[in-house]
Amino acid sequence: MISIRQKLLLGFGGLLLIVAAMGLLTIRQIDSLGGAIDVILRQNYRSVIACQEMSESLDHIDNGVLFTFTGHYDDGMNNIRQHNQKFLKALQVELGNITLPGEHQKAMQIRRLFTEYSRVILLVTDPTVSLSERQNRYFSDLLPLVHRMKVLSSEVLEMNQSNMQRANHNAWKMAASAHNNVLAAIIASAFIALLFSYQSHRWILMPIKKLIASAEEIRKGNLDLVLDTTSHDEIGKLSESFNEMAATLRKMRNSDREALFRTKNATQEVFKVLPSPIAVLDCDGKVEVSTESAEHYFGLKPGVNVNDIGVEWLIELWQKACRRVTLAEAEEGNGVIQHFADNQEYFFQPMAAPIPAGLERQSYAGTALIFKDVTREHEQLELKRSVISTVSHQLRTPLTSLRMSIHLLLEERIGHLNEKQADLLLAAREESERLVNIIDDLLDINRIESGMAHLNIQAVSPSHICSEGVEAFLVQAQDKGVTILNAIQQGLPDVMADSDSIRYVFANLLSNALRFTLAGGTVTIRAVENQKNIRFSVEDTGEGISPEHMEHLFEQFYRVPGQQVKSGIGLGLSIVKEIVEAHGGKVSAESVYTKGSVFHFTLPIRKEII
Repeated sequence: MISIRQKLLLGFGGLLLIVAAMGLLTIRQIDSLGGAIDVILRQNYRSVIACQEMSESLDHIDNGVLFTFTGHYDDGMNNIRQHNQKFLKALQVELGNITLPGEHQKAMQIRRLFTEYSRVILLVTDPTVSLSERQNRYFSDLLPLVHRMKVLSSEVLEMNQSNMQRANHNAWKMAASAHNNVLAAIIASAFIALLFSYQSHRWILMPIKKLIASAEEIRKGNLDLVLDTTSHDEIGKLSESFNEMAATLRKMRNSDREALFRTKNATQEVFKVLPSPIAVLDCDGKVEVSTESAEHYFGLKPGVNVNDIGVEWLIELWQKACRRVTLAEAEEGNGVIQHFADNQEYFFQPMAAPIPAGLERQSYAGTALIFKDVTREHEQLELKRSVISTVSHQLRTPLTSLRMSIHLLLEERIGHLNEKQADLLLAAREESERLVNIIDDLLDINRIESGMAHLNIQAVSPSHICSEGVEAFLVQAQDKGVTILNAIQQGLPDVMADSDSIRYVFANLLSNALRFTLAGGTVTIRAVENQKNIRFSVEDTGEGISPEHMEHLFEQFYRVPGQQVKSGIGLGLSIVKEIVEAHGGKVSAESVYTKGSVFHFTLPIRKEII
């Protein structure tokens, strides 16, 4: 059986042979045609031009002789000499281009006659001879020579013109022959090309179309298709490979189905025992699988569409995950959702995570809704707040009595104190005041976290609240040798803030900056517009903070190691964070160890009422 490669070689080889033969024949015809044209252009044409120039030169010489008879002797002689040279030049061309039989004899005869002609002209143009004698010699000797040379020149011209006509006729015959040969070759090539095209359709295109149709069937899922493999060429081998591929795909499909069913059943069983509410949705929002807790708390049963549940925040969360194709979390209440079920209060942190359809993560097959139960953490937080509030209030009464007693003792109303006793009481008063500040901080942060802190939010100028915050620390900075720079931009829009709370924020940040800035250092206050907020900054040139402590700065009761005991218990920055976030802003910090720190917080710009 002939292979496809051999079939292609056979078809294209035949075309190549015809093209090669046609090319060789055409080249030969063109060479012959070129030779004929060369005869016309190079040989005969030059002789024709030379004969014409000789005849014209003879006419001009004859006119020059006549000029000498009419009293224009000098002009006539100039004309004779000038055209005498042209005649000799044309004669030399003719003698050098002899191509026809008899042409050489006629050319040599013309040269001999011209030699005699030149001798006679000298006699005819001799001024010492009488005019009548010269005229007689002209008619008797010179004119017959001119006539004879013209006749010979015309004979040579006619010989070359006749030969040019024959060469032209031969060139036309060669061109017609080349035309017929090329036309025959084109017809033969077209016939072979059509024959080869027809055979190619049978040999190649029809089997390939069958393969394409089979591939389309497999794409549609018809893996039971079997192709005909009777031919033994490459198409037949490809059909065999195609059948083997289809058989392998059938095995893989069956194996994948079994694995998919196992995975699906295992997933359903695992989902049944998971304690957290979890649901998997398809691209249209329909629940495919869910845990019992997701079904119990939120009604996310398999087959139910999330849009039909009626929970607005859940629909928005799912739509956000589908729109952004990234993990989405709830935005209200720091991501915590309050939910009531079975007459009980629960708190969840819902998240929506897109599920990739493949390894490339370019398309997504659905969304996973995950509800982290933070009810216990929330209850523990409420319990902590309650304990802190109760303990703080219970400590206030005995602490007030203790402070009063220390105050009375220091005033020596009940007796004189010695120096050592006075020192001990001063230390006790200082520690009691520190304890009062700690209790006040605990109560403040408890009120802010519980939402019970009253904020009198009004439109305030950024430069005004910065000036108020800096003013209380100018004397302290001067005593320590630290410079406070106010670098607030002018013309900033007003912010919405509670002046007393923001004054506490500045007080905390400035006190920390002054505490860790050595004499000669600088503390800089800045405020710039940042989108819809004003960004305030407190920058110092102190010792800075190590990178490992940066992420814990705003946590409650966290203190950077190495500080003095009197510096506090680590509630200041956490209160700052709670105050700023209660205003709708954010707080952050940057630091380069041994070079200084910068604390930022933002406040929203007042919205213009239209």
